[in-house]
Amino acid sequence: MLPHIPPVVISGASAVLGALVGSFLNVCIYRLPRDLSVRTPARSYCPNCRKTIPWWENVPILSWLLLRGRCSTCKQPISPRYLLVELLTSVLFWSAALKFGPVNPTLLLPYFVLLGILVVATFVDLEHMIIPDQITWGGVAAGAAISLAVPALHGASSASAGLAKSLLGAGAGYGLLWAVVELGRLAFGRKRTIFQDPTPAVWVRNGDEAELLIGDEMAPWGDFFFRGTEKIRMGVCTGEIDGRPVQKGEVVWTLNQLTLPDTTLDLNQTDRVSLQIEWIVLPREAMGFGDVKFLAAIGAFLGWKATLFTVMAASLMGAFFGVFTLLIGRRGWAAIPFGPYLAAGALLWVAAGPAMIAAYWQLIVPGH
Repeated sequence: MLPHIPPVVISGASAVLGALVGSFLNVCIYRLPRDLSVRTPARSYCPNCRKTIPWWENVPILSWLLLRGRCSTCKQPISPRYLLVELLTSVLFWSAALKFGPVNPTLLLPYFVLLGILVVATFVDLEHMIIPDQITWGGVAAGAAISLAVPALHGASSASAGLAKSLLGAGAGYGLLWAVVELGRLAFGRKRTIFQDPTPAVWVRNGDEAELLIGDEMAPWGDFFFRGTEKIRMGVCTGEIDGRPVQKGEVVWTLNQLTLPDTTLDLNQTDRVSLQIEWIVLPREAMGFGDVKFLAAIGAFLGWKATLFTVMAASLMGAFFGVFTLLIGRRGWAAIPFGPYLAAGALLWVAAGPAMIAAYWQLIVPGH
């Protein structure tokens, strides 16, 4: 316990700090997936009218409530996610202070950093189905650096031992989910669709980006190429490329090339491909590599045992939620990325993971 500071003061101050940090996390959640700087502009702004928000309208939790969730200038709604993140971060910091403050206050900062990473990763993944490298690799770096400075985070007695356990945890987390991704790719790495009637497949370049439209469904071109080495195969009836006709047969797409029956094209020099196709084979992954790197970040903070617990807990929570959505007829709700489940599993470990494992072994091996 910190000298002369009552635990209630530490926990209360942590709750206030959590609300303030939550306000910054909202900036990260909005800007990182849009490749915007979290430092410039330094002041927050309305995402609708772009007006800079004055400090008195940017007080965590209170401002959103007093403004009734609307911008004071354009009157457009401001997402309740801003309020939720600030409240959630405040509660998480308060809970961490109650758990670790009386035992070892030096652990508060490491856990505050971890909790912030979990919150940002969860909300970005829910909205954009990605976890930015600033959070994943940045989390690995932060976990290693903090473990070096605060080896007690891993129960280690020296800086070198703390760093070693952090790196082992990061490696275990990355390796575990990497193996899952690779096995999933081998088992479910391709999806073949045969159409009853010829279906339009249109590839269009928009500047440095491109999109693929299959029937009525459109997706960014890069979404098909997690590794950059994937291939898309199509059975073509007819079509044209920048106004030139295409022969019937099989075509093969890579990230930057299109191989036709009679030639190969550089997609960087192509604007539009319009085809009528009979079938298509699309690559697919068991999960995104963002999840792999995210578990590595969790392992860097919590160690290798936590990564095993996190994956098992996340998988069980995902399975239970999937069954629940089927039972209530809301199957679409199950389309939640794995990142939030990993974050929830990590939180469960921080809250009670070692105790849950001890209770489990006691249950199946009495007297263990």
